[in-house]
Amino acid sequence: MVGFHRIMKFLVCIGLITLLSGCAATQNRESTGEYIDDSVITAEAKNVIFNEPSLKVFQISVETYQGIVQLSGFVDSGQAVDKVGEIVRSVKGVKSIKNNLIVK
Repeated sequence: MVGFHRIMKFLVCIGLITLLSGCAATQNRESTGEYIDDSVITAEAKNVIFNEPSLKVFQISVETYQGIVQLSGFVDSGQAVDKVGEIVRSVKGVKSIKNNLIVK
């Protein structure tokens, strides 16, 4: 009976260690908190782009990884490229921007 309890305690400890280490960040993977932060940044960036009447929202894609926002898609002018970068830079939490927008 004592052996059974020791084995169960050991298995519970291993399970907790596995669970907690699964939420940790690595170089190639975000932690759960970072993922949520990036989701908020992406949503806010899409919102500020949507609220800008001179931009066509559906042609601009926004992705965020560790605070770095990547913009891709098509815009009508070079001024629009600059405008999108400018308004997204104002979003709280944005560390840098990779502006891959293409003028068509």
